[in-house]
Amino acid sequence: MNARTRSDGEAPAGAALRPSVVRELLLVAGLFLVYKSGRVLIGGHEAEAYRNAARVWDLERLWQLPGEDAVQSLLLHSEPLVRAANTYYAAVHFPATALFLVWLYLRRPRHYLWSRRVLAALTGAALVLHLLLPLAPPRLLTAAGLVDTAQRYGPSVYGAEPARDTLANQFAAMPSLHFGWAVMVAVGLIAATRTRWRWLWLLHPLLTLLVITGTANHYWLDALAAGALLGLALLLVPLGPPPSGYAGPAGPVPAVPRPAAEPSGALTTAAARRRLTTTAAARR
Repeated sequence: MNARTRSDGEAPAGAALRPSVVRELLLVAGLFLVYKSGRVLIGGHEAEAYRNAARVWDLERLWQLPGEDAVQSLLLHSEPLVRAANTYYAAVHFPATALFLVWLYLRRPRHYLWSRRVLAALTGAALVLHLLLPLAPPRLLTAAGLVDTAQRYGPSVYGAEPARDTLANQFAAMPSLHFGWAVMVAVGLIAATRTRWRWLWLLHPLLTLLVITGTANHYWLDALAAGALLGLALLLVPLGPPPSGYAGPAGPVPAVPRPAAEPSGALTTAAARRRLTTTAAARR
C-alpha cells in the first residue's frame, strides 16, 4: 500500500482538510435553524402569495410548459403510488442531504467543504427569493384544479390550514429547495466518485422533480428557479484543484519534486561543457 494513502483511500493531506466535527455540527444546525426560522418569519403575505401563484400559473401556460396535472394524473391512478410519492416528499429531502454531507465529510473532505458552501449559498439565496416572492403552491391554487395529495392520502408535513401553520411557511414555493438540494446531492456525488454507475445519482433529482409536481407542492418554474440559483452558486463557489498529495476519488495527486540545488558557479549545460573542451584543445 502506498505510504501516502490509508486503507480507506484518504490521504493524510485529505484528512487535514476535514474540519472539526463539533464545529461542523454547530454550523449545519445553525444554518438549518436559520432556514426554518426564516421561512416562518417571512410568512403573513397570503394575499400576495395567491396573486403571485395565479401569475406563475398563467406564465407557465403562456410558455406552454406541461401542466402539473399531467404528472398528478399518473399518480392518482394508484393509491399506493401516490402515498409513496407523498412519503418521498416528506421523508427523503432532509435525510438524503444529511447522509450526503456525512459521507463526504468522512470520505471526501475536500468535496464536503465545497458542497456545504454551495448548499449554504443556495439556501441563503432561496430565503431571499421567498421574501421577495411569496408564492402559494399549486395545491392551494383553485384555478389549477389539483389535488392536495398529502392531505387526502397522507402522509403530510403541512398543517391543514396554511395560514395557521406555525411549523412551516406554506407560501414559500419558489424556488423548490427539494429540487435544488437533490440536484446538488447528485452533482456532489458524481464529482466525488469515479465509478461508471455514478451517473445514476441523477435519478434522485429526476424523481424529486416528478414528486414535487405530482403532489402539487411545486410548479415547474419553482424547479427552474432552483436550478438557476444552484448554477449561480456553483459558479461562485468552484471546487478548485486538489492540494498536492491529496488522495481523492481518482487517487493521490503526486507532489511535484523540487529540483536539487546545484553548486554555485557550476557549468551544467551541454554548451558550457563543449566550450570548455574547445578551449582546452586550442591551448594544446
